[in-house]
Amino acid sequence: MGLMKEYKRHSARVTRTKRWKALRQEALRRDGWCCVRCPERRRLEVDHILPVKTHPELAFDLSNLQCLCGPCHSRKTRIEVGLGKPNPAREAWKTLVRETHRNPEA
Repeated sequence: MGLMKEYKRHSARVTRTKRWKALRQEALRRDGWCCVRCPERRRLEVDHILPVKTHPELAFDLSNLQCLCGPCHSRKTRIEVGLGKPNPAREAWKTLVRETHRNPEA
């Protein structure tokens, strides 16, 4: 009877495999154990850039993975399932902070 539609995690069959666990570690190393959207280094999750639901062939493709902290991953997922919209001004600010954090001399 709730207003929210049910969200089914299509990646569950992928993320439960040994292959995923090894690929997850590789993605974390590649991204320097840091969220790619903000400077956070805690609570990292490895996210499929293009969802497994729509692109199952990319489920184990390293180039389709990114490291996100919990809040950034939740925000991205909410937008994907239609529960939120990105704010362009906020996105521009986050990009600026991310670039400044990664290149402090600039």
